[in-house]
Amino acid sequence: SVQTRPTDLLRRRRRFRLVWCAAGITVISCAALLTIGPVPVPGDKQARQTGGRPAISADALLRTAPDVWADTSRVDFSAWPARGSRTDDRELLTRALSAWTAPPPGTRVGAARETSTEPPPKETQLLYADVVGGEAVVLFHDGRRVVRYVEPASSSEPASLDFSRADDSDVTTAAALAVSRKDGRIRYLTAPWIAEARTRDLLRPNSPGRPLDMSGQGLTAAVDAPSAAAPCDSLPVLQLRSSARIVEKHAFLVTDLGDLAPAHLSHTPLPGTGAPARQPREATSGTALRSWARGACRLSELRGRGVRAVNQWDFAKQELPEDGGRAVWSCTRASTWRGPGSVLLQFRTSAESATAPAEVVGRARSTAACSRFGQHVVASTRWTAGSGHRYLLAAGSRDVTRITVTGEVDAERRGRTLAVRAPEDARVTVRARLADGEELGEVGR
Repeated sequence: SVQTRPTDLLRRRRRFRLVWCAAGITVISCAALLTIGPVPVPGDKQARQTGGRPAISADALLRTAPDVWADTSRVDFSAWPARGSRTDDRELLTRALSAWTAPPPGTRVGAARETSTEPPPKETQLLYADVVGGEAVVLFHDGRRVVRYVEPASSSEPASLDFSRADDSDVTTAAALAVSRKDGRIRYLTAPWIAEARTRDLLRPNSPGRPLDMSGQGLTAAVDAPSAAAPCDSLPVLQLRSSARIVEKHAFLVTDLGDLAPAHLSHTPLPGTGAPARQPREATSGTALRSWARGACRLSELRGRGVRAVNQWDFAKQELPEDGGRAVWSCTRASTWRGPGSVLLQFRTSAESATAPAEVVGRARSTAACSRFGQHVVASTRWTAGSGHRYLLAAGSRDVTRITVTGEVDAERRGRTLAVRAPEDARVTVRARLADGEELGEVGR
């Protein structure tokens, strides 16, 4: 099956309970506003009716004990302890809660897609309060959202509030939060279960990760944010390693998509001969990194869509006609906090550069395709051999047994791949038959 969460890597030691990880990440509503977080929105009507009085007091904020994360089956934002040198600064916390309840005029308020800005509920939890880069920063969690309040050093500058969804977060989606963004660089606060952080470039799969400094509180040094502008010549990601107290030998990748929490990246390798269906796994192996190097530049297209996780599934390989080398077909699925996801079907050949962007051969939004609820896929593209001959190529996932082409070209092949000579502009319909007899059309067509 195809899922968006690694399942075989996250086992606690015997004295801890089992933890299943769901891949996730949130993204912002507008990439152009990366320097200030999610897209600005007006305050909720409910927030404006309180007259500025906080819905809860600073003294009522929930504070998780420091070691809860190491002995709980719920490893998410609720397991974060309150950290920072200003967690007892009642005046700062009151200002933050008041601004959240009813933002004063001039306050910059941004919310990720499908994220409410309603006032804080009684169960609001304090995650962090400190000064970062000269600005006072407070992070909250209310079970459904994470909220960042930033108070500039100068009273002449407006404060800001950013809201992101955080429901059903886990080891990977609750692994870090962006504390500050300045001049194209980000500082993160990492989860208490993160034992090590490194940086690496997805476009340089053979280069090792570089150690990233973290304070004892989990605050990282500043790292480069991925650029939303062309050219795509670098794609920085974080490689985080979980503490062995909760997950042994578990490292994973996350990358910034402009929201408070970075997006978790995973990879599903090509199916093995006669082997069970592969499960998504962490994108830290050489195979996964080489696959992501060909799809990394497409991540910028996912900004502003409420994405919580991205999985790259290599679902088929194909020997190209006329000794043209080998091709790999991939489905890159971005799963959202709202539920629906979007997919890109991609095609890459061995003759191209190891970091050349793969060709997009299909796309769809609000689809279950390439998830555990849409485990079968077929795709096609046009390809030109070195001789100049033009071909129609098609490939399907592991349960495809036959591919049929109809229209201005008629062809049928048993198996999971097809290659047939065809004019470049020939109008055709490609369909696949599964092992159970069900027929399958191309995604997005």
